[in-house]
Amino acid sequence: MAKKTRQILRRIRNVRHVRQITHAMYTIASTQVILRKKELLSSHPFGEGYAEALGVLWGYARAQGISHPLFEPGSGNKVGVLLVSSDRGLCGRYVLELNQAALSFAQGRDVEFVAVGEKAVRFLRRKGLRVVGAHVRAYERPDIGFAEALRDEILARFPAEWHEVHVIYTKFLGELIQRVRVEQLLPIGIEPKEVGQLIAEPELPRLLGEAGRLYLLGEIYRVLAEAKTSEHAMRRQAMKAATDNADELLEKLTLLYYKARQQGITREILDIMGGAEALREEE
Repeated sequence: MAKKTRQILRRIRNVRHVRQITHAMYTIASTQVILRKKELLSSHPFGEGYAEALGVLWGYARAQGISHPLFEPGSGNKVGVLLVSSDRGLCGRYVLELNQAALSFAQGRDVEFVAVGEKAVRFLRRKGLRVVGAHVRAYERPDIGFAEALRDEILARFPAEWHEVHVIYTKFLGELIQRVRVEQLLPIGIEPKEVGQLIAEPELPRLLGEAGRLYLLGEIYRVLAEAKTSEHAMRRQAMKAATDNADELLEKLTLLYYKARQQGITREILDIMGGAEALREEE
């Protein structure tokens, strides 16, 4: 019985240690969600305003018979995909859903991936899919410099090698709601808006190209912000569930320990009473 109680105590200590870890990770993830959410919300006004302005510029350019490669399908026969995942696990269904979406999108297409996150790189290579860009532990928070590097890497292949470019990421819809999204990055799908006379400096083709590059940079930054916020939100949910399970297991183990201890005490009392009874009978 003493051996059994020691085993239960050992399990209780192990579970308490695990609970400390999961609770600490829950606290860190909660803090990160707050910080990343602020950055994500602060990026929305620029994105919405810039999309409106680019729609006006694109509408005026089309009225003048002017186009740009960023707004037209590429001449290549492959499809580029930017897959934004995580470098670490312990974030619930986050990695699994992204991997499934990437695998489903690649079926029947000649696809090349630019993968962000160690989990994405390992999965794609294990499945035999082509990874032309691998970024492992490249960003812990949304970074405009990293977004610019991704944009330049994509534009190095579009439109010459890639017909179009898509992005697969997890969109942050709320504290408890995150959804995997597959969206087209290139060609830019801005709806052209009707406009009268417009004075454009410098010349319109150059202005359209620079505006398109800036819009693409903003979209990639937004995707990184959405993905990182969703990752921390889902990790927080997973760690909250793990901590609750640890608490429930601790309660059961503690009850089991007390029962085992009571049984041991009862057995010792019975042994003492049996010994005392034997002594009385000898007298």
